[in-house]
Amino acid sequence: MTGKKIGDVLDDLAELRVKVFREWPYLYEGSLDYERNYLRRYAESEGAVVVGALAGKRLVGAATGQPLAGEVADFRDPFEKAGFDPAAIFYFAESVLDPQFRGQGLGHGFFDAREAHARALGFDRAAFCAVIRPADHPARPKDYSPLDPFWRKRGYLPVEGLTVGFDWPDVGEPASSRKQMQVWMRDGLTGAN
Repeated sequence: MTGKKIGDVLDDLAELRVKVFREWPYLYEGSLDYERNYLRRYAESEGAVVVGALAGKRLVGAATGQPLAGEVADFRDPFEKAGFDPAAIFYFAESVLDPQFRGQGLGHGFFDAREAHARALGFDRAAFCAVIRPADHPARPKDYSPLDPFWRKRGYLPVEGLTVGFDWPDVGEPASSRKQMQVWMRDGLTGAN
């Protein structure tokens, strides 16, 4: 979905974000009001996309993206300071999927669709951010399996020294605190099949 059509799924996407981001590694204590306001910008942003996964009429997963130049300054500024031109990067924001639908290839579908959208807009480079948490964090599930191998298989690599900071309240925290997120990037989207 692009443009005004994005508005049709904003409430469902807000609910899904609050649910999924409570899990490790985000541990996000979100609110529906904040999420609706945050997500509204995708419906208003030139070049933005929401890729949805439906079970019947229920949104069970979604991935978003937009040109990095349209992102908030907290995300753009570190790229510029590292020598990257935000106008040349398509930014993959969230990718959320109801746990019961994981392991069925939807993650690949989310990347495929966002990469195709970025290519159609003329972008050759895409980036996303992954929250950084210590390996010994008390909330880390014992069976947690990082997504790094999945991202590397798709051609994304962490950009050494490039992180962005963003504030949100962890589950159980009364106030927001700064979280660091590692930037992952891939070049060569226009050469992809």
